[in-house]
Amino acid sequence: MSDTVRKMLSEDGVAEILVDRPAQRNAMTMDMYAALVAHVRACAQDERVRCVLLRGAGGQSFIAGTDISYFQDFRDGSAGIEYEKQVESVVDAVERLPAPTVAVIDGWAVGGGLALAAACDFRVCSEKSRFGVPIARTLSNTLSTRNLARLVAAFGMTSVKRMLMLAEALDAREARQCGFVHAVHPAESLQAEAHALALRLGELSRVTQSAVKESLRRLLIEQSMEDDDLIESVYGSEAFRQGVEGFLGRRPARQASSPHSHGPARQAGQQHDECRRQASDRQQSE
Repeated sequence: MSDTVRKMLSEDGVAEILVDRPAQRNAMTMDMYAALVAHVRACAQDERVRCVLLRGAGGQSFIAGTDISYFQDFRDGSAGIEYEKQVESVVDAVERLPAPTVAVIDGWAVGGGLALAAACDFRVCSEKSRFGVPIARTLSNTLSTRNLARLVAAFGMTSVKRMLMLAEALDAREARQCGFVHAVHPAESLQAEAHALALRLGELSRVTQSAVKESLRRLLIEQSMEDDDLIESVYGSEAFRQGVEGFLGRRPARQASSPHSHGPARQAGQQHDECRRQASDRQQSE
C-alpha cells in the first residue's frame, strides 16, 4: 500500500485520510488511488469511526487529480474508458461511506480532486482555496457524466460550464456562495474547524445520516427512488426505538428536541430560537 496515503484515527472517533505528496501537489498515482480505497473501506468496517476527514498535505493543494504521467501510454479511446471506470470506483467508494465525510481543502482542488471533494458530504476550505477543472486549456480530456452530475449538483450548471468550458477557477467566496463549501476559515485554524465539524456530525444519529447519504446517492447517480430497504432498516433499528422512547420520556412532545440534539447542535438550535424571538419583537414594535 502506498505510504503517501495514510489513515489516522483519533480517540474521539474522527478518522483522517491524508494524501501526502506535496511536491506533486498531491497528484494521484494508481497505487495511491488503491490505497485511498483501502483506507475508505477500512473506515466503513470500523465501528469506532464517527466521521472521516479527507485532506491533502502541504498547504498548496487538496488533490490535483491524476498524475499526468499516467496518460503517456494511452493509445486509443478504450484506455480512457477504463481509466474513467477506475476513477469512478474510487469516487464511488468515498460516496458510499456510511459515516459522514468532510473534505478539508487548503489550496487548489482541481480535476479528479474536485470530484473527490464533491463526493464528500461537506467541504471546508481556507481563504486561499481555488476550485476548477481546466482541462479545456490543458489535457483536452473530459470528466465522466457521473462526475459531471456530482459537480452540477454541488455547484450548479453555470459554474460547472465556467470551470470546464472556459477553464476558469472559482475562489473560496464563490464556492461558499453556491453552497459547495460549508465554511471558509483562515488556513491556520482550518484543521481545528474541520475537526470540530467532524465532532458535531459524530454526535448525531448514524442511522439517519447513512440512510440520507445513500438515498441522495441513488437519486443523483442512479436516478432511483427505490428506498424500501433503507426505510425498513431505519424504522427497524434499535436507534429509532431508543430515540422514540427518549423523546417521549424526557419532556412533553410539543417541547421536545431531537433525541440526538446535544452539544453544538443544541446550542445552534437555541441561537436560532433566540433570533426568531428577536425578529418577532421587532415586528411588534413596528
